[in-house]
Amino acid sequence: MEYYITELNSIVWGPPMLALILGTGLFLMIGLGFLPFRQLGYGLRMLWQGRVGSGTGDITPFDALMTSLAATVGTGNIAGVATAIFMGGPGALFWMWCTALVGMATKYGEAVCAVHYRETDAAGNHVGGPMYYIKNGLKSHWAWLGTAFALFGAIAGFGIGNTVQAHSVADILHASFNIPTWATGLILAVLVGVVLIGGITRIAQVAGKLVPIMAILYILCGLLILALNAEKIPGAFDLIFTYAFTPIAATGGFAGAAVWAAIHFGVARGVFSNEAGLGSAPIAHAAARTNNPVKQGVIAMLDPLIDTLLICTITGLVIIISGEWTSGVSGAPLSMLAFEHALPNFGGYIVSVGLVVFAFTTLLGWSFYGEKCVEYLFGLKSIIPFRILWVLAIPIGALGNLEFIWLVADTLNALMALPNLIALLLLSPVIFKLSKEYFAQQELGNNSK
Repeated sequence: MEYYITELNSIVWGPPMLALILGTGLFLMIGLGFLPFRQLGYGLRMLWQGRVGSGTGDITPFDALMTSLAATVGTGNIAGVATAIFMGGPGALFWMWCTALVGMATKYGEAVCAVHYRETDAAGNHVGGPMYYIKNGLKSHWAWLGTAFALFGAIAGFGIGNTVQAHSVADILHASFNIPTWATGLILAVLVGVVLIGGITRIAQVAGKLVPIMAILYILCGLLILALNAEKIPGAFDLIFTYAFTPIAATGGFAGAAVWAAIHFGVARGVFSNEAGLGSAPIAHAAARTNNPVKQGVIAMLDPLIDTLLICTITGLVIIISGEWTSGVSGAPLSMLAFEHALPNFGGYIVSVGLVVFAFTTLLGWSFYGEKCVEYLFGLKSIIPFRILWVLAIPIGALGNLEFIWLVADTLNALMALPNLIALLLLSPVIFKLSKEYFAQQELGNNSK
């Protein structure tokens, strides 16, 4: 099975897919006139105002972003960055930045379409995402794309949002505190199960509290390490930019990497981290209480900024300046080793606690994504069986093989992204039109004051 999935992975993550991910983001960025950069301040204001929200929806715009961040700020920021640098060298971080910059436009477009084409299900909940904007925004002969996305999304969640998270938590808690992996899996399963009983409202409430607190603590710890090692930062950036475009020879425990490896693992782990183009985040943004899709779009575009350009960059820089990237260690233990190297007897615990909290919220966020994909395919009756399967998969992931789990998650990510990226390109005129009209009205309103 591993052989066949490896072969499929090499196809779906080949040059065409990487070009499609970066190309879609770049196309939307140019078509929007670099709106994510121009309206960054406006997006921050909307996020602050979005703590309450106005209009129809199930959760506040702020909690919608926190639910989205709960799913993205996870092992991708700790284990994913470490794996990218271990496999592709320091240059992989540069390509992660590229996915984040163009990913701001992709996330914006996804959220705009999600709110614009959302529906209300039989239970009265607001539902949306790629399957709905494909169904409601494109002609009937594209309907199979929506079904394909929902199918891949339902399965992919068990990789990217479940087993990978559970395994990383079990791995790092065993390394830090010698806690048996089976015990971690069982405890995680119970905690997730308790929260899932309350549905999206409970998930959003938990995410809205845990994500900001843990993210701020992790960022402050990382910034402290960088401040204490300020003289090494220029050298770290030199390594990043040099090895983004040139091969790197083997050194220490590092096996060496070609430029293609830096691009491949940088983009793949970048997408795994911020999920721009994957189509998962718009499922959360579709539930936001808002009266305009563009208002939610400018909030959604902040996701890659916070997730990759801030948190992943801090993790990557700490790994590089510590020198531990040549140690031969990979995944979450590499991040823990780097933080411990910089802050002895303290740094490793920050990574351990951060990863546990981040992974827990990711398990919650992705359960909602998978649930909505299953609901689209089989109706409301499928939600309870899906939640049971979701909880049962957690201990299995905790005991699984890390390399095989990452391989499956990577492959499913690409299969899930493909229908969504095609839909975004086809719906780009709608995204451009809605954006132009909204900001023209905003400018008119400002001029009349």
